[in-house]
Amino acid sequence: MNVVMTIAGSDSGGGAGIQADLKTFQELGVFGTSVITALTAQNTMGVHDILTTTPQFVRSQAEAVLNDLPVRAVKTGMLASGEIIQEIAEILRKRDLQLVVDPVMVAKGGAQLLGMEAVRDLRDHLIPLSTVITPNIPEAEVLTGMSIRHDSQVEKAAEHLLELGAGCVVIKGGHMDNPDFATDAVYFANGRSFKMTTKRVRTRHTHGTGCTFSAAITAFLGQGRTVGESILEAKHFIQQAIEQELGLGSGNGPTNHFAYKLNQEKCEVEIVEA
Repeated sequence: MNVVMTIAGSDSGGGAGIQADLKTFQELGVFGTSVITALTAQNTMGVHDILTTTPQFVRSQAEAVLNDLPVRAVKTGMLASGEIIQEIAEILRKRDLQLVVDPVMVAKGGAQLLGMEAVRDLRDHLIPLSTVITPNIPEAEVLTGMSIRHDSQVEKAAEHLLELGAGCVVIKGGHMDNPDFATDAVYFANGRSFKMTTKRVRTRHTHGTGCTFSAAITAFLGQGRTVGESILEAKHFIQQAIEQELGLGSGNGPTNHFAYKLNQEKCEVEIVEA
């Protein structure tokens, strides 16, 4: 059995964070383990309260799992503080693991989840260890200090993140202005790049999409797939999850983590190699 780990915050509403990650792992047939960095009182309307875990307890959780189970791939999500980021980096630096960094900074409802000092710790300590980093446009802007409005700026931002030490950068294009399509740009440290374009789904049920996408990449890496294969298959997973929404909640509802297995036909993803 392939074992993977998520290091992230708990979402009491079940749509994002640890809960979304573990649902994704289960759907993709890997054994999921977890390290909880924060507890959130959250639903589809937003984040109502946050209780951050101590860095020492984060370390205890991670070491308890890593010292016993054969974890192959790890993802990080909401990390809550610079101290937690430094603890995680110190632990992972000593181990030969695939690492997917989802640089969660702001919740869908607008709640700030990571301060600027912690962003610097993320940039300095965790990105250099990453196999893949999956920022959306606003997150990429914060990490690079660049304004991103056009494809050329996406490429420059990706180059900057690669220079920080990331093995691969996936800049998610859902925040770009194209009303009909969404394009994710993928750049590798070896110079390879490609773009994944899907039809834009008009829905308010997109809570946890970033968590779910990065968790799917982690699951496929844990199965032994290549980075490129993992990213592409994860794109199919999240696109189906968005297209087949559950319609839960009064606000920004969760995606459908069960859609991938239920739908035998893959959704249409256009791949363009650069």
